[in-house]
Amino acid sequence: MNGKLALALVLALQVSVCLCQVPEPDKELVEKYEAMKSVFYKRLMNAYGKVQAAVGPMTENLGQGQGQAAKDYIEELQGNPKFLSAVKIGSGLAQEAAPLVDKARMAGLGLYGHYVRPHVGTYLDEAITSIKVYLDKVLPAEE
Repeated sequence: MNGKLALALVLALQVSVCLCQVPEPDKELVEKYEAMKSVFYKRLMNAYGKVQAAVGPMTENLGQGQGQAAKDYIEELQGNPKFLSAVKIGSGLAQEAAPLVDKARMAGLGLYGHYVRPHVGTYLDEAITSIKVYLDKVLPAEE
């Protein structure tokens, strides 16, 4: 009985140690990820600019009473100490969480590169390449 329990304990510890060791991502994979992320953010900023240009004239045509009320509320909110402290707390949390997010991202890329990429990497790359053609037409990264 003790032998079976000891064997189960050794196997459980071995599995837990194996799960703690996350493979490092390839440099090429990280560079490809960063490039795709950069293009994605450019696409979002371009879309935001287009929406802002389309909505800008409509917001100018709003009634002065409604626009002035919203402007007054925003100015009052910016002077509120509770709001300012909430903004400081939020920005502090974002700064503290950034290294954890980067570590989690690198761990995810390492797991993907080690376990998933050998099986589906070529299919995913082909799919992304074919989707880019349509994204360049609908939502280009640059004007």
